[in-house]
Amino acid sequence: MDASRNGGLETGAELVQAQAELWNHVFAYTRSMSLRCAVELGIPDAVHRHGGAATVPELVAALSLPPSRAPYLRRLMRLLAHAGFFSFDDAAAGYGLTPLSRLLVCSPGAGGQDLSPFALAMLHPVIVSPSMSLASWFRATDARNAAARVPFDAAHGRDFWAVAKDDREFGAAFNDAMACDGRFVTDVLVRDHSYVFRGLASLVDVGGGSGGAARAIAAAFPHVRCSVLELPHVVASVPPGERGGVEFVAGDMFEHVPKADAVLLKWILHGWDDEECVRILRRCREAIPTKDSGRVIVMDLVVGSSPADERATETQLLWDVMMMGVVGSPERDEREWRKIFEDAGFSGYKIVAVLGIRSVIEVYP
Repeated sequence: MDASRNGGLETGAELVQAQAELWNHVFAYTRSMSLRCAVELGIPDAVHRHGGAATVPELVAALSLPPSRAPYLRRLMRLLAHAGFFSFDDAAAGYGLTPLSRLLVCSPGAGGQDLSPFALAMLHPVIVSPSMSLASWFRATDARNAAARVPFDAAHGRDFWAVAKDDREFGAAFNDAMACDGRFVTDVLVRDHSYVFRGLASLVDVGGGSGGAARAIAAAFPHVRCSVLELPHVVASVPPGERGGVEFVAGDMFEHVPKADAVLLKWILHGWDDEECVRILRRCREAIPTKDSGRVIVMDLVVGSSPADERATETQLLWDVMMMGVVGSPERDEREWRKIFEDAGFSGYKIVAVLGIRSVIEVYP
């Protein structure tokens, strides 16, 4: 009996299919935890060191695992292969690297982009645990939880930045995650989208951390004088011998941004609410020329930037809910970005979706 003849009710086949899809969502965390396990064990590196393909017994030996774990490792690898992290050769019973797992290889000389620190940090219990109490935070009526701005604050009793500062292990993991992601996206930008830096003689990377992105830009475009604006303790942590010709300026982006042809805001604004973003952007507008090539280059997420790519939109929405739980600031669509730019006094902008789920936004004074 079809649904139309059954008063709108689904058929049995449709119901069990819906149940399977429901279970897929319910157990989706298992895929994430399996990924974290693979990175912690070093499976992508082990496969790489083994020439790009390895059987389960070979992985057990390479990872120095107890032989009794082999059947369980086989089950883990089967899931990861189905999810696309590894390929599987039936004839050789071996697992190979895919574009996904190559992003997780950190072996020297691998020639890849190691994003394993990002995976480990985003799947760290400090970040994941608040999501387990999301409903409690929505319903909160007791004074302590009701006062918590986001679920992370309710779960940990303080905000994200305080935890990252006081928990050295987590703080280091988060900093490593941001650094590796910054290198990854900057390398793509410099290699494939060099037009972003057209007409520039100087650039300041606001909140540029240890300067990895600025050094990459300076190396690719020697004529561009690059500097980094960071908090004093961050600047002090970068040895002079590792600055690669990049100038470091200690300061607060809410108070002052050094003069330059362009200001780079790389994955910065999504961490702040609208009012704070406007304050940052006003300081940036004061720093750039009002004519010629002066502009602010924002590398950030624009929800719905690739409407034909449903997977990309889903990733953007997943990131938005994660941010809601951890720091509270929203991921924005174009309308919301436009309001921020206008409120900060800018005359126009251009969005180009060239960085996966993120975009390059050129904002003009």
